[in-house]
Formats: sequence, structure tokens, C-alpha cells
Amino acid sequence: YIQHSAPGFLLSFSFSDIIVIATYFLLNLAVGIWSSCRVSRNTLNGYFLAGRDMAWWPIGSSLFASSEGSGLFIGLAGTGAAGGIAVTGFEWNVRAKHIQHNIKRCCYFSTIVTMPEYLGRRFGGERIRTYLAVLSLMLSVFTKISTDLYSGALFVQVCLGWNLYLSTVLMLVVTALYTIAGGLAAVIYTDTLQTVIMIVGAIILTITAFNKIGGYSNLERVYSIAVPSKIIPNSTCHLPRQDAMHLFRDAVTGDLPWPGMTLGLTILATWYWCTDQVIVQRSLSAKNMSHVKGASILAAYLKMLPFIFIVLPGMISRALYPDSVGCVDPDECVRVCGAEVGCSNIAFPKLVIELMPSGLRGLMIAVMMAALMSSLTSIFNSSSTLFTMDIWKKHRPRATERELLLVGRIVTVILVVVSVVWIPILQSANSGQLYVYIQSVTSYLAPPVTAVFTLAVFWKRTNEQGAFWGLMVGLVVGVCRMVLEFAFPPHRCGVVDSAPTVLRSVHYLHFAILLCGLTAIVVAVVSLLTPPPTHEQVCNLTWWTITEEPQREIPLQKVCCWSNFLSVRQSEDSPSPRVPSVRESVFWSRFCCVNAILLVSINIFLYAYFA
Repeated sequence: YIQHSAPGFLLSFSFSDIIVIATYFLLNLAVGIWSSCRVSRNTLNGYFLAGRDMAWWPIGSSLFASSEGSGLFIGLAGTGAAGGIAVTGFEWNVRAKHIQHNIKRCCYFSTIVTMPEYLGRRFGGERIRTYLAVLSLMLSVFTKISTDLYSGALFVQVCLGWNLYLSTVLMLVVTALYTIAGGLAAVIYTDTLQTVIMIVGAIILTITAFNKIGGYSNLERVYSIAVPSKIIPNSTCHLPRQDAMHLFRDAVTGDLPWPGMTLGLTILATWYWCTDQVIVQRSLSAKNMSHVKGASILAAYLKMLPFIFIVLPGMISRALYPDSVGCVDPDECVRVCGAEVGCSNIAFPKLVIELMPSGLRGLMIAVMMAALMSSLTSIFNSSSTLFTMDIWKKHRPRATERELLLVGRIVTVILVVVSVVWIPILQSANSGQLYVYIQSVTSYLAPPVTAVFTLAVFWKRTNEQGAFWGLMVGLVVGVCRMVLEFAFPPHRCGVVDSAPTVLRSVHYLHFAILLCGLTAIVVAVVSLLTPPPTHEQVCNLTWWTITEEPQREIPLQKVCCWSNFLSVRQSEDSPSPRVPSVRESVFWSRFCCVNAILLVSINIFLYAYFA
């Protein structure tokens, strides 16, 4: 079953391929324009939260599509090709879903727009809110926009032979057009379309790939002997891992050790699903809390699919093409993909160009474009929201809505430029595994945010001083580790590792556990040594005070003086934003709970089966 094909990637498109891609772009633009017309885009609530009137199914599809951008397609398949199925744990982690419901419940009923805004109301002051907004923008550039641009460009480069930078121009233009023009409503509805395209295309490719190797029962055998013909003498890095078909790896020597994949991964997943603006902004656009829960459950079901449609095809790609996907010799890797550290990132596009027939090949390229554009639109919209509401509006409190909307659109363009400049750094990071780069950078910067948000929601005693100094200590420690990581990049096959002990012995997922724990300790100690938060800072903003009403003492004379004025203003102005109700339908609440239990049961079974 193993084929040692030459690494010539340039393909000529057939007419049917061009028709499929053109149809996709036209359909995508049509959906974006249609959704833009459905929701008012001239108000902040309409542009950034889609009018808070979205149903569960487009939100759930958008959550899945946003989390499965082209970086995840390329990264998951590449890490699967390099190390086996353990990377699936990042997709199957559902422990964060339960924390997600609780945190989003507080945020939804607080009628916030951004997550830094929540902490601003929870603690008072502006320094935490501003810091988190800046940090979120940094993470967007380092781990989202640049990685999606790189992976999308890599896919097009492998398939068509285009220049790495020029190949992103068309996708960027189309993506930016309907993101800037349409706001969140356009993003969510186009995400729904792209989710369907991604799943259909991935199903076709997976079936074709399994037929090529003789079925799932043959996968472990052909993967275990997928050794490149050109190896490094006196080394073992060319050999596939013996534990490739196991989720749980050794706690010390494993590439994804089981303590990190249980505790450390939960910390990262909590940050992503509960505090990341891209994800939370979609939930905040829901009609009510039942739709928030339903969207999360739908996304969780869909997150079961990447194991079959992305990770396993990545392993098949190495089994079929070990000389290219599994190369270890630096000169050979440069010839194949232009990177000395490895070419596992080409696993998914390699399958597409080698296995898919004319027409279907165009469909799969459309799938990757869909993944790229879905992720980029989500990040563009959410990042512009953060900058507009948490930075610009604070420096210009009298800015009109027209000005804020214009600033949000300009920020989108700036983020693209900065991310493109960062792309060259990605090409040689973390042994050529894009997914490892994303998760490692997240492990250095996100755990302090997870600790602060979790304590803010579940511990009323947490105050502003504790949260701020916890974030500062966590930032210093995390940045120090990240600087060391870039200063001592992973060694190539056959080269002695010169990295300090702290890098060699402490896995990035284990570091996430330590960093989160350190931050939580600092937050708790400082909070207990300083005055407690006021009633206004916890009312309706923690899990224990969701239903509390704010206590406001308004002098009677002020009520009398303003009553007539307000009655006139209410008739002249547009209605005030709807405050979500804490009540839920009994049937749908129970339905969501039953599905949540079912999800946990499925997750436990899968972990036990593949452990």
C-alpha cells in the first residue's frame, strides 16, 4: 500500500475544478450578502452581536467551523502523521464544556459584548480590561490569523505551486469583504455553509484514503512501517511511534503526556471555549440561554468528527507517502516542502492532490478555503470588537457609533498586515508541526487568563488587586518560557539538544498546569490581603449572584425631575437593548442536559477504547 511518489506538487486544474471553486465563492458571497441584509449593521449590537437574535444551529455550526480553521486541518493532520491519534484529545476534551455553560451563563445575563468588558464590570477599573484586550489581540496574531494564513497558503502552494504570500491574496480579499461589510451575522451564516462543505469534502477524502490502504484494520500496520528511504544514521526519529494508536502517552517520555492531556489541556480548553472572544461572541448573540446551550452541544457533537476526517487521514498520508510526509533529512525536507525541520504539515494537501479525482479535487480545495475563510472571518470580527469596545471607546468615550464601526473595520486590515509579517517565523517553529506551535504558545499566555476568569465567576471574594497581580505574575513567567522556546528551537534529527533543562523536562502542557496554579495562588493571596469587592462588582456577575438585582439608591427628587424627560426620550429613541431572561423552557433545558450527559458518556467510552 505504500507508495514512494515523487514530490512534484504542481497540478493543472481541470475545467470541473474551476467550476466547483467558482461556484463555492459565488455561493459564499451570496450567503454573506443575504445574512448582512437580515440584521441591522448600523448599530454596535447588530454588527458585533448579530442583534442577539441567532438560533442554536447556526451558532453551533459557527463554533465548530471557527475552531476548525485551515490551521487545524493542516495542524491536526500533520501532528497525526507525525505522532498518531493522541492529538485527538484536543478535540474530544468536553470537561471545559461544563465550565463553559457556567461562565457563559454569567456573561450572557450580564449583557456584555466582550470578555474583557466582563472583568471590567466584575472588578472595576480599566487596567485589567485593557490588558486582556491587548493580550487577546496578540494571541489572535500569534496563534490564529498568522497560522491560518500560513496553513491556507501552504495548501494552495502544495496544490498549485503558487508563491506562499501571493496565494493568500484572493482568499483575504473575499474574506475581508464580507467580514467588514456584514458583521457577525454574515460570519455566522457563512460559517454554517462552510461547515457543510468541510464535512462533505472530508467524508469523501476519508473514504477514498481508507480504500487506498485496505480499510481501518490495515491502518496500524501500514503506518508502523512508514519509514522514509533517506534517513539519518544512528537515530530513531524516522521511525513511527510505537504508541501511535493510543490516546494516553507516557507521563515523562510521551510527546503528549497523559497528565498534560487531562489537566493541562482542560486549562487551555477552558480558556478557548469559555473566555476566547471568537467563541464567546457567538454565544452572546443567541436568543436565549437554551440556544446558548444547544449551540455548545451541537458544536461538541461535531468536534467528534475530526478524529475520523482529519487525524486518521493524516496518518494514512504518511503511510502512503513516507518519503515526503515523513521526511527527516534536512536537505530532503527542504526539497519537498521548503522547511528543514520536517514536512508533516503537507499530509492533508498531499492526500488531496494524489487521491482526489478531477472535480472532487476542486471541492477539497474549496473545503480548505472554507476552513481558512471561516476562521479568519471569526477572528477578524471578534478582534475588531475587542479593540473597538475595550480600547478605542475608553480613550474616546464620546465617539459615535459610526466612528466605532469605522475603527473596527480599519483594525481588520491592520491585523492582516501584522499577521503576514509574522508568517516566516512559523515556517521553522516546533519541528515543523503547526499544531504544536499553536498549543505551545497558548500554554505560555492563556493559563493566567483561565485562572482569573474561573475565580471571578466562582469565587465572590476575588477582587481587582488579586486579579491584576495574578495576571502580571503569570505574564512574566509565561513570556520567559516563550522566549526560551524561541531562543532554543527544537533540534533536528541527529543533532544534540542544547536546550536548558526547563525546556527539555517540562512539557508545555505541564507548564500550563504550573502556570495556572501559580496565578490562582497569587490571585487568592492578594485578594484575601486586600478589601473585598463591593456588592455592585459581584451582583449578577458571578455564578452565585446571577439572579440578584443591583442595589441603587436614587433620590426621589431626581426621579421626579427625570420622569417626564425619559418618557419623551423613550418615544423618540430606539428601544433599549433587550435584557435576557434567566428563565428557560423546562423541556429544552432538560433536553440539553440529557444531551450533555450523553456527550460525556460517549467521551468516556472513546477515551477508554483508544487509551
